[in-house]
This record gives sequence, C-alpha cells and structure tokens, in this order.
Amino acid sequence: MSQIPVSFIAGTGLSVPEKILTNKDIEKIVDTTDEWIVSRTGIKTRHIVSEGVLTSDISKEASEIALKEAGVSPEELDFIILGTVSGDVSFPATACYVQEKIGAVNAAAFDITAACSGFLYSLIIGNGLFAAGNVENILVIGAETLSRITNWKDRNTCVLFGDGAGAAVLKKSKGDKGILATFMKSDGRLSQLLMNPGSINGQVVLDSKGEKMLPFINMQGREVFKNAIRSMEEAISNVLEQGNVSIEDIDLLVPHQANVRILDLLAERTGIGKGKIFINVDRYGNTSSASVPIALHEARKEGLLPEGSLCVMAAFGGGFTWGAVLVRF
Repeated sequence: MSQIPVSFIAGTGLSVPEKILTNKDIEKIVDTTDEWIVSRTGIKTRHIVSEGVLTSDISKEASEIALKEAGVSPEELDFIILGTVSGDVSFPATACYVQEKIGAVNAAAFDITAACSGFLYSLIIGNGLFAAGNVENILVIGAETLSRITNWKDRNTCVLFGDGAGAAVLKKSKGDKGILATFMKSDGRLSQLLMNPGSINGQVVLDSKGEKMLPFINMQGREVFKNAIRSMEEAISNVLEQGNVSIEDIDLLVPHQANVRILDLLAERTGIGKGKIFINVDRYGNTSSASVPIALHEARKEGLLPEGSLCVMAAFGGGFTWGAVLVRF
C-alpha cells in the first residue's frame, strides 16, 4: 500500500424511522405506479420520520450504536463531524445538538454540507485530523430528514428520497488496517443540477424559464445520472491508484444508494461486477449523506467485510460533489 493508515473504522451504526412509505402509498399521492418506480430506480420502500423527530434524534441513535461497537464513551470523543443538508436548524450545527444528546462534553462538533457526499467528506476530514494532531476518537455521521424538503407533488423526485442516519467511529490506527486512500472533488459549475433553492437566504430563485423555484429538492435527473457515473468512476479509479491495488483486489464496493440503474452501470464501467456491490436502495431509497454509512453498517453486519478485506466507498451529490475512500477492515 502507498501509505500507513492513521485511523480505522472501529464501529458503525444506523437508525431509520419506523414509518415505511411504499410505492403503493406514493401511487395515492402522485400519478405513478409501483412498476414505473421499481423499473427506473429499483426503490420499493423508504423510511419517513414522524412529526417532531429531528435529524439530531436519528443521528443520536446511530451514534450510540457505533460508539458501543467501538468501545468508546461519548466523553472520549475529540470531534463530531456530521454530514447533512437537512439539519435541525440553519445554525448552530446539528452536530452540536448531537453532542448534547449523547453527552460528548469534550468534543468539538461541526457540520459538513456536501449533499450525498457528506459522509465521505466528513470521513476524509476526520482522517485528516488524525494525521494533523493528537486525536484518539472521532465520530462521523451522515444523517438526513429529506422528507421535509421533498416536494410530494413532484413525481420525479418524491419517489426517490427517504430519511435515515448512519455513523462510524474512527480510532487512531496501530496496524495496517484503516483508511488507505481518499479522494474528494467538486465542480460548482454543476450546482444547478441538484439543489434546494429554498435555503438561499430567503431570496427568490428563478429557474431557466424565469419562474420561481419552490423551496424543495430540485433535480435535473438526466444530467445528474450522467455526472454520477463519471464522477464516481473517477473517484474509485483515483483511490485504487493511490492504494496501488486493482479493482479485482476489492472485496466490496459500498456506493451511494441513489438509483439501481446507476449502480448497475457503475459495476459495468469499473469492472467490479454486480456481485461485489452492496445494494440496499430498494429498502431505503436515496437517503443522501446517510446512504453510505447505512449501507456500510449493513454490509458489516452481514459479514461481507471480514478482517483483512478491502472496501471502497464512493459517493456523488449536489454541488456537484464526489469522493471515494479505500479502507482495509
């Protein structure tokens, strides 16, 4: 490998709301069908938070599972880094609310806004903090309550998104397991492809036709699809090159769960094969920054990442942002 890891993933956790919204439920809201949704996205169900449940609440639940698995107490945390675009409030950081709820009194807490790439951006920043200073334990979270910024009258987007949280605890590495290579990038020229215009300081935002955009997730699906494949392929190739490994060496690819057609094409373009890609988009939909850590936790619990295995995590999101992480478990 090209580098000695400075941190490793010691524990993971997830939290998804109890309420499940099926495609049949969505058929009652907009003009669509279960067959249409499944054939184009692979999504069958998604989880939706109940009234009064906040992003910090599901973050807390996922974090406590990850902390317990890692054998780390909240008081031992040095940092809490939370990737989200649907925080409790505009400010302070939702990570600060999580800090209070879990009792991490000695940590510094902050949010990262990188849309669906938020967890990987946070993980990469956390790994960098280990390299930069005297750090022992970092909690990294990806969490969203996207149902609150979804336009339930727009059938092109409302079928896609769900709520959930995933977390991981990073500890200082003392061996050869851990994060081996990282890559993250963005292109602001593509910001219009996937955005929530309702968050721009209360200003009226107009679309290309000069009409007012509603304060919900707005997506140009075809262009997002095209750039998603390109960006994740670039990110995966980059970390493989850094780590001096081939795609055949990878035991599991854990990508952002946006659309099964994107994942199928990613398997074909990278050459990894669909059998080595973890997929759970059918049950959760697109949970944005929560997508990768939820999938990672499930993959670990299913025994797909035994000790010594090599894993690549990859994501893309609004911004346009993208990134990847190569890790040995």
